Amino acid sequence: MRGAPSHVDTLDFKPKLIADTGKPGRREGTRLLGSRWKFSQHGNSGLWISSLLPELARHADDLCILNGMTTDLPAHPQAFLKMHTGSSQFVRPSLGAWAHYGLGSLNENVPGFITITPPSGYGGAQNYGSAFLPAVHQATRIGADLLPISKAELPNLKPRQSAVEQRDDLDLIQSLNRSSLVRGGATAQVEGVTESFELAYRMQQQMPAVMDLSKENAATQKLYGIGEATTDDFGRKCLLARRMVEAGVRFVEITHGNWDHHFNLGNALPESCASVDKPVAGLLADLKSRGLLKDTLVIWSGEFGRTPHAEGADGRDHNVAGFSLWMAGGGVKAGYTHGRTDDYGYEAVDGKVSIHDWQATILHLLGLDHEKLTYRHAGRDFRLTDIHGAVVRGIVG
Repeated sequence: MRGAPSHVDTLDFKPKLIADTGKPGRREGTRLLGSRWKFSQHGNSGLWISSLLPELARHADDLCILNGMTTDLPAHPQAFLKMHTGSSQFVRPSLGAWAHYGLGSLNENVPGFITITPPSGYGGAQNYGSAFLPAVHQATRIGADLLPISKAELPNLKPRQSAVEQRDDLDLIQSLNRSSLVRGGATAQVEGVTESFELAYRMQQQMPAVMDLSKENAATQKLYGIGEATTDDFGRKCLLARRMVEAGVRFVEITHGNWDHHFNLGNALPESCASVDKPVAGLLADLKSRGLLKDTLVIWSGEFGRTPHAEGADGRDHNVAGFSLWMAGGGVKAGYTHGRTDDYGYEAVDGKVSIHDWQATILHLLGLDHEKLTYRHAGRDFRLTDIHGAVVRGIVG
């Protein structure tokens, strides 16, 4: 959720903040702003979720809410990059690239890592790139930021030649690539191109069917909110993600924005929530009904949170000292809230989870040890979490 959703209006219930609305905030000249949306407990687990997310609330017993998240970067591009790569200062492999490097592919006819409508800013391609990992681990991008996913397509999925002619052409090109490697020695660029050509050839066999949402029945499309003005676009993205997971894509990311609500919070936040609430709930329900949720880790998050005090008349500023996200499936503890912020939601005071802790935990849930998943580059062993991070054992089911 690019731009950072307000935790105190969605997942982090703060009755004292509501009661003290209008009193001075911690930052000079500010006033506390309690949530105007009602929080209720949901499911057998009693998780507190805002009325902004009624469809998600129906899945409370599948959710693990982390209310003690922290980061150290108050600017969107840097925080976004760190969440994706573990670093805001250097070009490093993305989380998806590390996961694909560690786990390999489930289906050689589809990419192992796909990103749907990633932002062109906020670090751009670094957020889904492979950096010094082999190029095969970087994401295949589908769609562009702020453009409808219904207009997106993967170019050249339909062959312009017969299968025999295409194979002959590709074999010739690959023989030239191999000759280049023999003459000049192994290079990541040539090896990456060689693998990408082969993957592109194989993708023509299966990806057109994966991308075709018309294969889904009307009930499934309705579950995701497809056909409804508010939810159609994100619903299509979520249904595409499910089809990709089902086809064997190892790692899928969907980006949705903009959640940077410095003003007009009263209108903009409900609109943002409404556009994702039904599609995300539909994704969870669909994965669960197909027996996929137990093996699929679903994560919903922004890059940081927002202030408990108002910015201007109707907005919230950036807050890095405490924010919320939720995870579901994939071995995470269900119907559980981990950590908490202070009574106003300014900072995490219990169960703090840093970005590197969170990344270490994701890898652990995927069956990978973040300290052992390394790649030697420029004379040293690199890992996603660098020299930091500890698995948050309390959220492992």
